[in-house]
Amino acid sequence: MSPHKIDPRDIRDPAVAGAFYPAERGALRKLVSQFLEKAEPAGIDGDILALVSPHAGYVYSGQVAAAAYRQVQGQKYDAVIVIAPSHAEYFSGVSVYDRGGYQTPLGLVPVDDQLARAIVQQNPLIQSSDAGHRSEHSLEVQLPFLQECIPDLKIVPVVMADRPYPLCERLARAITGATAGKKILIVASSDLYHGISYRQCVEADTRTLEAIEAFDPQAFCLGLSKETYQACGGGPIAVALLAARERGADRARVIARTNSNDVMGERSGYCVGYAAVAIYTSRDGIAPQQETESADGLSEQDKAMLLSVARSAIEQCVTGNRRAPAVEVTSGILKEQRGAFVTITKHGQLRGCIGYIEPIKPLHLTVQEMAEAAALHDPRFSPVTVKELKDLTIEISALTPLRKIRGVDEILVGRHGLYIRAGHRSGLLLPQVATEYGWDRTTFLEHTCMKAGLPTDAWQEKETETYIFSADVFSEREAQ
Repeated sequence: MSPHKIDPRDIRDPAVAGAFYPAERGALRKLVSQFLEKAEPAGIDGDILALVSPHAGYVYSGQVAAAAYRQVQGQKYDAVIVIAPSHAEYFSGVSVYDRGGYQTPLGLVPVDDQLARAIVQQNPLIQSSDAGHRSEHSLEVQLPFLQECIPDLKIVPVVMADRPYPLCERLARAITGATAGKKILIVASSDLYHGISYRQCVEADTRTLEAIEAFDPQAFCLGLSKETYQACGGGPIAVALLAARERGADRARVIARTNSNDVMGERSGYCVGYAAVAIYTSRDGIAPQQETESADGLSEQDKAMLLSVARSAIEQCVTGNRRAPAVEVTSGILKEQRGAFVTITKHGQLRGCIGYIEPIKPLHLTVQEMAEAAALHDPRFSPVTVKELKDLTIEISALTPLRKIRGVDEILVGRHGLYIRAGHRSGLLLPQVATEYGWDRTTFLEHTCMKAGLPTDAWQEKETETYIFSADVFSEREAQ
């Protein structure tokens, strides 16, 4: 039950009850229970953080959906974030229903309005809106299964009208930022192939599901854009992979699959593919190579301190006081030797960016020094002036140690930055650069080579060394 009384005007009424699933309470509960009874635990040895579930009429995809939800039946979550594609409305960005609840024949599903608004506040591309929620079936059909499986259910309903990788990455980052310390489940609503060929459906679904299990969201989105993979909820799937990975998931496993032709016992006519996928953290944990990339995260207080250090350093040096302000640091992580970059923008345009790659100074001193360097000594720009100070925004990227890779398949675009070195030439690009420009792995490698003054294909040469790193990225814009 919701902790407060819900205004009837904030309740989203069922749109497809009686069409996609029974409109009568008893009949619906009986049908969902029958599906769940036939489904079996898949024996997943790990913690499930996200599911992929189909959204066709229950007569077609209900049993596959039950296979997904059977894996989490009886578990308690602070909230379930249901991410669905928009079939009926087009809008830009992401639409979050942030109030009241969703009604089904089984009762009212309350929205976790605080969490919903916290997600919205993370990025301007994510909006509180009814768009995509008014008549959309792909989100609604997930709810009766959740109502039967999850005690004390609260949801955050999210609808995406488009699926470019940068948007998926931003939504995933918003979810992870807003849900720190919470136990959540993410549900990505998606069907697969849509078309007139049973053979093509089987082949396309196999390719798509293999890509999901490969756990490379960037490559998955690229394959969707080229129609190598087919999933109407491809965006929600990519977000689920990204967000779950940031929370520790390292596996995706197909639990069940079928298609409408198989369900109906025919091999002709229109065919739609369905699958259930669990995304989870395996018991043996993250692979060792990933462990070496991770570092203790900065607290919000640590981030605020570093931003204050950078701002003070810039103001001091620009106004003519060459003596760096004294900084009293109590946080242990700020005393650790870590590399960092300080980026300065003015009205959204780059104004300076300089950093240390290697961890040679305590983090707070690195930030202090690099802030001054970015303001005065970036050779691409004239020094920052006093008049510009009020228009500047500071972003800090605190780096993990560099790790040399053995193969480019180790690079996770959106998570890793690149450092490429060949001879006396070297170049570095931060993780957020590839995300902002929507690059795939190859394009990211090519641009890092260009940054180093090397041919774009130099990353393929034996003498070229490629390193990856992660970064804790935060800015004054986010802190406002």
